[in-house]
Amino acid sequence: MTFDTDALDRVQVAILAKAPIAGLAKTRLIPALGAAGAARLQRQFTCRAVQTARAAGLGAVTLWCAPDRQQRFFRALAQAHPGLICRDQPAGDLGARMHCAFQQQCGSGPTLLIGTDCPALQPPHLRAAAQALLGGSDAVFHPAEDGGYVLIGLRQPQPALFQHMRWSTPAVMQDSRERAAAQGLSLQELDTLWDVDLPQDLPRLRRYCKDSAHA
Repeated sequence: MTFDTDALDRVQVAILAKAPIAGLAKTRLIPALGAAGAARLQRQFTCRAVQTARAAGLGAVTLWCAPDRQQRFFRALAQAHPGLICRDQPAGDLGARMHCAFQQQCGSGPTLLIGTDCPALQPPHLRAAAQALLGGSDAVFHPAEDGGYVLIGLRQPQPALFQHMRWSTPAVMQDSRERAAAQGLSLQELDTLWDVDLPQDLPRLRRYCKDSAHA
């Protein structure tokens, strides 16, 4: 099934991002990279996520910023990418923050939500997820190899997918499948991708960056 550009323009992208502040960002990588190195990687990841979202050619891109959008890095990103919307992440756990993004954005159309730690996520992945929602799926996921997911898309807010979840565990994707089934949602799963959370993920990231540079 194909969709015209106007239809794809209805699908928004939300990005949850932490400011690249030493000691705040990518803390599980600090043993391998140091606090400053982990922050630099977060800066690179966030820039890449924004570029990927905009290159997908979908609708509005909103960057949900922590601790707030007044951080210098986020202000610079907004200046570098005209049209990028920056909002403050609300208080609460990851599920509360994700649900808030869908509450705020789904009123204007289907929404895809991503983080910043999946360099393998490319514009075609976002377009395929958008097409799944436009094709009638209530929810779409790109699962992660570690048992979580790197993208979730919804046509309408679905609070049951975010409340009292076992975040940062291998159970996240399976719990999400079960909750979607319990809510009677039509669910589409796309390619399983990998993300960068722990020091053991760094060699793969280096290989990926090297291969991408020579592609």
